[in-house]
Amino acid sequence: MKNLIITTMMILGVTFSMSAQNKRKTEEIKIKTSAQCDMCKERLEKAFAYEKGVKSSNLDAETAVFTVEYFPTKTTPEKLKEAVTKVGYDADDLPANEKAYNNLPNCCQKGGHPK
Repeated sequence: MKNLIITTMMILGVTFSMSAQNKRKTEEIKIKTSAQCDMCKERLEKAFAYEKGVKSSNLDAETAVFTVEYFPTKTTPEKLKEAVTKVGYDADDLPANEKAYNNLPNCCQKGGHPK
């Protein structure tokens, strides 16, 4: 009987440990944006600091690629792309939200920074 209790406790402990590890697992997505400068970088990263399920984000202003590390149990790539558009930038094939885009400073709008 004592061995049965110990075995059951060990199985429960391993199951709980594996479950906790799966909840902490993150994925990464790279989104091509219309962002152009350090102001764009600051704006996107600040917005994503409050986005549900996001662990970290980083915009490479030179390539306009926005890398997001996220918890797939909390959000999806589609929701993350939609969130980029709501900040005012294109996200892969999704166009920026028009109202948000119009609220960007001129330098952050398309063509605002000649390359």
